[in-house]
Amino acid sequence: MISHQPTLDRLERYYDAVLRPLARAEDVGPLTLFVRDGAGWPLYARPALGLTADVSAGDVDRMRARQRALGLPESFEWVAETTPTLRAAAERSGLVVREHPLLVLGAGALLPVVRHRPDGVTVRMVAPADPALPSALTVPHLAFAEPGGRVGATGLAELVAALPRHGGQPAVRLAVEGVRAGRTAVAAAVDDESGLALCAGQRHVVADVSEIVGVGTLPAARRRGLALAVTSALASDARARGIRTVFLSASDAEVERLYGQIGFVRVGTALIASPPA
Repeated sequence: MISHQPTLDRLERYYDAVLRPLARAEDVGPLTLFVRDGAGWPLYARPALGLTADVSAGDVDRMRARQRALGLPESFEWVAETTPTLRAAAERSGLVVREHPLLVLGAGALLPVVRHRPDGVTVRMVAPADPALPSALTVPHLAFAEPGGRVGATGLAELVAALPRHGGQPAVRLAVEGVRAGRTAVAAAVDDESGLALCAGQRHVVADVSEIVGVGTLPAARRRGLALAVTSALASDARARGIRTVFLSASDAEVERLYGQIGFVRVGTALIASPPA
C-alpha cells in the first residue's frame, strides 16, 4: 500500500505558510487563525503546524468565539488524515463538516493543454498587463454564487456588470503583486470575441508546492470543458517551473473523476467546517 504521508507533510507546511504573506496568524490553543490584512476572501482557522495532540470541542468553541469577536466567518479547514480528532470536535461544537477529495498531480501525468480552441476560446496564463485579468478575477465569484455543474443564465452581461466589484483596482493590484512576487499565477479561458474570461483560476506557490484554487466557469459557459482546460494550463505551468507537488481539492467525487482524466490522484480528504446554514 502506498503511503501518502510524505506528501501530506509537505501539504501541511504549505497550508501554514501560504497565507502568512497576506494575513496575521493568531494561535488559539491547538488551532491557528489567519486574519487577512486588507481586502480579499475571508480566511479561516486550521490546526497549528506540527500538532500532535487531540483537538477538543472546547478548543473549537474558543476559536469560534475569537472569530466572532473579530467579525470573521466561523470557518475551519484541515486534512482528515493529518488531524483526525478535529472532525468529531467540530461536530460536537455544532459545525457542519464537508468532505472534499484531496488530489495531487501524478509524476507521469501527460497534461492536455490546447491554447487555441475551435470554439473561439484561448486558454492562457494571464500576465499582469493582460486586459483579461479583471474578468479572470471576477468570473469565479459568479461561478461560486451559482454552484453546481449545470448551465445557468449568468453570462457576459452579468460578468461586465460585476467587474467593478470583483475586478476593480484593489483586486487587480493584489493579484499583480502576487504574480510579480511569484506567489500566485492566474490562468483563464478567454472568449476571443469579447476578450473576457469565461473561466479562470489561480495557482498559489510556496517553495516547491503549488495549490490550484478557485477555478470557476461562467454559468452560461459551462459544459464545454473550460474548467479542465484552465486546470491543465495551471498544472502545466507549475510543472514547467519545476514545482514538485501540484495539488487541489475537488468539490465532489464527480469532479475528482474529471481531474483524474488529466492525471490527478487522491491522497486524502480535505475537510471544511462551518455553522449550519
